[in-house]
Amino acid sequence: MRAEAVSPAIAGLDPEQSAAVLAPRGPVCVLAGAGTGKTRTITHRIAHLVAGGHVAAGQVLAVTFTSRAAGEMRHRLAALGATAAAPDLGQVQARTFHAAALRQLRYFWPQVVGDVPWQLLDRKYPVVSQAARLAGLSNAADNVRDLASEIEWAKASLVAPEDYAAAVARHRRTPPVAAAKVEAVYAGYEQLKNGSAGVLLDFDDLLLHTAAALEGHPAVAEEFRDRYRSFVVDEYQDVTPLQQRVLDAWLGDRDDLTVVGDANQTIYSFTGASPHQLLNFSRRFPEATVVRLERDYRSTPQVVTLANRVIDAARGRIAGTRLKLVGQRPPGPEPVFAEYPDEPAEAAAVAEAVSGLIDSGVAAAEIAVLFRVNAQSEAYEQALTERAIAYQVRGGETFFHRTEVRQAVEALRRTATRDDLPEVAGAGLVSLVTAVLVPLGLTKDEPAGDRARERRAALAALVQLTEDLLGVFPDLDLAGLLRELAARADARHPPTVQGVTLASLHAAKGLEWDAVFLVGLADGTLPIAHVLQDGAVDEAGLEEERRLLYVGVTRARVHLRLSWALARGENVRKTRRRSRFLQGLVPDSSPASRIAAPEPVGRRRPGCRVCGAPLLDAKSTLLGRCVGCVVEVDPDLFAALQQWRQDTARDLKMPAFVVFSDNTLTAIAEQQPLDERALVAIPGIGATKLSRFGADVVRIVTKHQNRR
Repeated sequence: MRAEAVSPAIAGLDPEQSAAVLAPRGPVCVLAGAGTGKTRTITHRIAHLVAGGHVAAGQVLAVTFTSRAAGEMRHRLAALGATAAAPDLGQVQARTFHAAALRQLRYFWPQVVGDVPWQLLDRKYPVVSQAARLAGLSNAADNVRDLASEIEWAKASLVAPEDYAAAVARHRRTPPVAAAKVEAVYAGYEQLKNGSAGVLLDFDDLLLHTAAALEGHPAVAEEFRDRYRSFVVDEYQDVTPLQQRVLDAWLGDRDDLTVVGDANQTIYSFTGASPHQLLNFSRRFPEATVVRLERDYRSTPQVVTLANRVIDAARGRIAGTRLKLVGQRPPGPEPVFAEYPDEPAEAAAVAEAVSGLIDSGVAAAEIAVLFRVNAQSEAYEQALTERAIAYQVRGGETFFHRTEVRQAVEALRRTATRDDLPEVAGAGLVSLVTAVLVPLGLTKDEPAGDRARERRAALAALVQLTEDLLGVFPDLDLAGLLRELAARADARHPPTVQGVTLASLHAAKGLEWDAVFLVGLADGTLPIAHVLQDGAVDEAGLEEERRLLYVGVTRARVHLRLSWALARGENVRKTRRRSRFLQGLVPDSSPASRIAAPEPVGRRRPGCRVCGAPLLDAKSTLLGRCVGCVVEVDPDLFAALQQWRQDTARDLKMPAFVVFSDNTLTAIAEQQPLDERALVAIPGIGATKLSRFGADVVRIVTKHQNRR
């Protein structure tokens, strides 16, 4: 008997994906776990609906939450449209909520409002700053950012200015300043946008006005609903009440809606997002088709098992929505757990492990170091720099380029020029640095606003860095500290391509790498402190922190390493403990399951081969000497190495610095290695570069010495 031909719409899909694609037109809820192919599934569903004549391509509106995700959806639809089944898929509208609302509002505004001009306010901070000043509050940048975030939360939650204080109390939310003050700023902000010259609309207003236009003007609603007949919403667990209101206005009394989401990946409640609509989809649409995608094609079974164990411990999960991932890839290495005495030791070990992965053939761009807050990146930037490993910071600036760090360093420079201060060195330097940074936001207690907390963490990292440097240079003074900070800042100019990714867990959502390092997994960091103003524990906040860890684990395809440190800096009393979320997860066979060995008095740093002084910055470490120590370099050898690098880079079609940096060439020219063992001793030359370029370099150096 001849096997029935497989429909092009489900070719290559698993049974559950096929069920979602072939579900009848109407309400469909796809509960899709991490790595289960949700984008592939929903784009195939759209193609199936269009190819089957159920809906025209131009009548489909697919929305998601980021421009990157919308672009990926358009790319996949275009690829599917290249087939004969549905050649017009390029007409499907795949946009973010805000982009779709902007397009619709521009079209319908004249019908709804008339000739009143409006303008998109793409930078709200100046207006919020003015409103803060009018309300008697500081318009410092961090305060303005926190107030702007609070206004965004209120509007996303459909909370009017006059209702803000009550809503904050109801949600048990901690505002950055007194709720009445935020309320005043919010009201002032709305008034300032409606000036005599026209109307200013922020991104939340786009959604509000779009919903209002459809709700209050039948002709507008009829025209829109005649244009769009079928809707797809990705990442539905992240929908806000405002976005749901827009979606309801789009739908009207229709139910041609496909939603895709995973309640286990709800990590944006601070913006007003809630999985409520996803979890209650079947109650709203009792006849809905519900499909569960649990086959994980991203990660190895070992990573998947750990991810399941992390989320299995979550509280308050609705039984019908729980997803248990099933790994589909071949087996891989077990996740590694590691405990360290302090953050510098943790960062150094991570950098060493990253170097080993790169030497084993894992591309640097396929490695990520993920942390809870951006201020944690400093130690990892330094550790990677010391090993000459390129990196890029995703979703934020490098540590020394952050506004608060640049302001702090400038304040220290101004302090160093004062004539009325006695010379301070050694232990007194920490007190001086702390005193200078307190007015910039180094508060004793944890502040309320997110931006203020981020600033405080970065300033605290500078104080800790000062303490670390004193462990190496006991007589360090302010001028010496500024020189060290400048050297570290100058050394951190990594290329933005083919580098290890440093990112917060929030910024990593939706991404994946071959190897992931989850760092800083200590109580107080992950989970970050969640205590309400009344002293109660914020259980909902703690569960969101657990979901953050779950998201981090599911970013890894093959290699996964989880680590934590017992203290912030070297020679500091150990006051931390590993994250409560790791309880029961660390195998008994792991060294991290046992009590850490006593900490050494200090980590040994490499010394200058000329004067013997410890080497701290990346350039000195790479050269094997202090930058100020003079070493003769043969100009002919250096020129020959430069010419070889230029020719090699041209042949391989890559930038010259990817072959070897200028500092690496300088180190080679100075040390003149005559065999591969001597060559690989130079920092930045691992097994991969040794195998690709080692023979050529040794040949050039040997040829040069034979001529002398």
